[in-house]
Amino acid sequence: MTVDRCGTPSEEYQYYFFPAVYILALVIGLPGNLAALFVFTFKTTPRTAFSVYISNLALADIVILCTLPFKIHYHLNRNNWVFGDVVCGVTGILFFANMYLSICFMTCICVDRYMATVHPHTYLRMRGPLSALVVSALLWCVVGVAILIFFLMGPLKTNSDRFGGQKCFENFDRHEWSSRLGAYSLLCLIIGSLLPSLIILVCYPLAARRISKIKSQTAQKAVRVIYIILAIMLLCFLPNHVVYLLHLLRRTDVIRSCVAAHIIYNARRVTMALVVLNTCLDPLLYYITTNHCKWKCFKMTWECGRMRKRRGVYVVQ
Repeated sequence: MTVDRCGTPSEEYQYYFFPAVYILALVIGLPGNLAALFVFTFKTTPRTAFSVYISNLALADIVILCTLPFKIHYHLNRNNWVFGDVVCGVTGILFFANMYLSICFMTCICVDRYMATVHPHTYLRMRGPLSALVVSALLWCVVGVAILIFFLMGPLKTNSDRFGGQKCFENFDRHEWSSRLGAYSLLCLIIGSLLPSLIILVCYPLAARRISKIKSQTAQKAVRVIYIILAIMLLCFLPNHVVYLLHLLRRTDVIRSCVAAHIIYNARRVTMALVVLNTCLDPLLYYITTNHCKWKCFKMTWECGRMRKRRGVYVVQ
């Protein structure tokens, strides 16, 4: 973002800050989410709505993490994109689309845990994976259609920086904000961010209070799920929603103060880093709220495979 009439904020810290955050996310988040995707997709029997939503959440996180190597190169190259407009558009849209998908799947998980404990009779009739598969497929289809429409409308126009570098998914032309980018941003903010966040932050503390009165093991596990998701929402997503709303108001000239513009610019970078770090916290959610034996079996299988490989013995289990 170049702040019109207010000068250009410093980008120097981004060349070190973002690569450090993204590398940390890749080292911690990618193995954790790959393990979760494997466990909940292939090792969890019988399949339930909860395991379906967890698998999809892990998949959305993996897609986000796969875009990070390009972003790391971008920032190490002093915010100069060299991979072309198509790759820029694909990585940028996949990053933001799967961020919204992560929030939606977290909301689905909370709804699932709430129904399992507060309305168990209704939940028993719909606890199979079919309903969760339908909901997950609809979410992926909605995002896919939105991405397709976005691409068919052509590439976003960006302004070159003062050194002639090529920006990627930032520093958009003013015309883009007054046309499709402003409308898309507002729609995503309301449907993909604020509405799911409202459900999680308002409804589920009340649900957790009611569930906590139930002394069963399932109810206590459901409370842990809700509290962990609330913590992730408050730490990683809510700051980004608030700052993105301010960013949108700034880009549409509702906020005109230069001081506010610089603060929003830097806050936007920090909150985006928090969103990426969410991919490191989700594996903690998977581990704490599920049967630890599944993870122990996965670990033992992996270690046995390593031992056989070292001995040159390849046995298909």
